[in-house]
Amino acid sequence: MEKTKLGVSVGIFGAFLYVAALFGGYIAITLLAGYVLLMESNEWLKKTAVKAVATLACFSFLSLLIGLIPDAVDVITEVFNVFFNFFGNSIRFSIIDNIFSVISQMVSLLKDLVFAALIYKAFNQGTIKLPVIDKLIDKYI
Repeated sequence: MEKTKLGVSVGIFGAFLYVAALFGGYIAITLLAGYVLLMESNEWLKKTAVKAVATLACFSFLSLLIGLIPDAVDVITEVFNVFFNFFGNSIRFSIIDNIFSVISQMVSLLKDLVFAALIYKAFNQGTIKLPVIDKLIDKYI
């Protein structure tokens, strides 16, 4: 069993990277990934560090896009409300907010499940295939 320079097994450190990404956020995973990329020599661990950062970034970007859609609908309805208020009426699409709230919660659940699977596989120095993220990592690393 290969060990890191800190004396921890590579698999456990890889799982810890995913845990840090899931629960610690960007500061924790950036510090840990920086350490791995600068100090460690194990290629699997380096890819794991980059994959943890990339996976967190992809889920954050997806959540951002999902959150923008109801905001865009609200802006459009406000523009129409300026016109309709002239006639004493207004419109509101609260169903849109509810739908995208459910979608946002589903993405959050999917994020938790993906990270849980990655943590589990990392203990044996394995991984699960995330096609978009793996393609980017293979292309640039």
